[in-house]
Amino acid sequence: MPVITLPDGSQRTFDNPVSVFDVASDIGPGLAKAALGGRLDGREVDTSFVIDDDAELAIITDRDEEGLEIIRHSTAHLLAMAVQELYPGTQVTIGPVIEDGFYYDFATGHSFTPEDLEKIEKRMAEIVADDLPVERLVMSREKAVETFRNMGEHYKVQIIEELPEGEEISIYRQGPWMDLCRGPHVPSTGKLKTFKLTKVAGAYWRGDASNEMLQRIYGTAWRNSKELKAYLRRIEEAEKRDHRKLGRQLDLFHFSDEAPGAVFWHPKGWTLFLELLAYMRKRQEDAGYVEVNTPDVMNRSLWETSGHWFNYGEHMYTTETEDGSVYALKPMNCPGSVSMFAQGLKSYRDLPLRMAEFGKVHRYEPSGALFGLMRVRHFTQDDAHIYCTEEQMEQECIEVIRLVLDIYKDFGFEDVVIKLSTRPEKRIGSDEIWDRLEGALSNALKVIGLDYVLYPGEGAFYGPKLEFVLRDAIGRDWQCGTLQVDMNLPERFDISYVDQSGDRGKRPVMLHRALFGSLERFIGILIEHFEGKFPVWLAPVQAVVLNISEKQTPYVGEVEQRLKALGLRVASDSRNEKVGFKIREHTIQRVPYLLVVGDREMEEGTVAVRTRSGEDLGTLSLEDFAERLGNEVSERR
Repeated sequence: MPVITLPDGSQRTFDNPVSVFDVASDIGPGLAKAALGGRLDGREVDTSFVIDDDAELAIITDRDEEGLEIIRHSTAHLLAMAVQELYPGTQVTIGPVIEDGFYYDFATGHSFTPEDLEKIEKRMAEIVADDLPVERLVMSREKAVETFRNMGEHYKVQIIEELPEGEEISIYRQGPWMDLCRGPHVPSTGKLKTFKLTKVAGAYWRGDASNEMLQRIYGTAWRNSKELKAYLRRIEEAEKRDHRKLGRQLDLFHFSDEAPGAVFWHPKGWTLFLELLAYMRKRQEDAGYVEVNTPDVMNRSLWETSGHWFNYGEHMYTTETEDGSVYALKPMNCPGSVSMFAQGLKSYRDLPLRMAEFGKVHRYEPSGALFGLMRVRHFTQDDAHIYCTEEQMEQECIEVIRLVLDIYKDFGFEDVVIKLSTRPEKRIGSDEIWDRLEGALSNALKVIGLDYVLYPGEGAFYGPKLEFVLRDAIGRDWQCGTLQVDMNLPERFDISYVDQSGDRGKRPVMLHRALFGSLERFIGILIEHFEGKFPVWLAPVQAVVLNISEKQTPYVGEVEQRLKALGLRVASDSRNEKVGFKIREHTIQRVPYLLVVGDREMEEGTVAVRTRSGEDLGTLSLEDFAERLGNEVSERR
């Protein structure tokens, strides 16, 4: 007689074992109809799962985030079934849920086209209309291997053979089609009504470029058509804001096959980069940081001591000299910073020591993973390493958290999610040290009164970390800043300071901190967040002076030079073109202010001011305009 405890604390007793669906039906027919799965003692199960003992149960519907994941995972199976029916001989590989959707990788001789996606969608809709029951089967390893080998599914056979001994092997079947999967899944295909296939891409099996190339079909699935339409509008808006497209349009940067994964900054883009650098330098100086710079290339022994050689070696660029020494381009700035700290005797009076570095780092990323400014091989980190006593550790964490959140506000990011990632399975250092480090981060958040999301096992190999996730203007999330606490690298590098009692062997705590993260990536995020319409203080060109006729050309140059002398970023356009054409062109270039001059403005020493949004601010003296622009710039400095 199982007793089922529901989320509200109420209990229901049954005479015999019951399924999750039976419990939902006992609560009410509406819930039974809406049920997609269950959370049984914290574990997600299908509605067909039979409960034969006392348990805690929550019914999962599409109102729950778990329910949306079940819908998306089941829609991936729906896609795979449709593809194999339409293109016989296709093998399925994996089909996971991703943010806002799912994908499935296929091995097939057929090259999928946009027209194929429409055809596949149509077949998926037909399978939904058939409302096929979805059934979970459990097989022995031998039986599962035999089943999929007979089906010609060689990738599935490989997956099964690599599963740990003793792991339960479950198969999901809908109609005549089946696939290897942990589940859970919807009770029937009729639950999957709102989906769309979005694109086709290439993908290597297991993500390894030495393996065969597969075809990946991406899709999205939602609770209802309203959510789907909203998502498609976001995607359309995201395409308009694509930083790669705007980077070309605004003449900010380019990429070349001659240096894959490295940015060629044009003058306007480099101005933007330097403005960010200057902004961060000022904020760090005000917060008590000193700036340093360390070499780009260092000996292998340094990376072995830090642990990067063994934990990150495959992502490092290396070279060997004539004497057999191996050197590596730095993928991180940390070891160089530790070497800096080790120079000279340090006292407790020197701590906390906050050392910042805008370090260039190099990391090998597979060519298929490169993506504009968002994923590069050569980039600049706004890195800092804080050396402090263990007693100072928590307060230093608090100061970093406050600083990063205040900086994000200056860029219009008010909605920030904080993630706490704890000890990974592959790590260095004792559990006692990890307890202290994790406690410092969680306590710092508690003192400030900030909520966070816990990610067990996702920390760096040398210490736990906080990640700061920004939400942009169209609702997308971007992971940017990080804060990591570390007592392991100081031990490995044998650095120390003299404490108050004269002990010369006292270990400092090391905090690793980046606020923008990568400057290149942060610029990409800003381009898309602002749609290229940067705030005045950050805009590469803050104003452009336009003449109506050639007669005003000398005055245009005079205005430009006078405003530049005040430290403002001003350009001029004296081309023999109609002024309306020039206004449109510089509006497209997202220049904040357009200064139009005709005969009257030239005679009076004024400018007619328009904004990029089309607002007419009237005629202003150069002094008044300079004051207006200067005030906007100084607000962020």
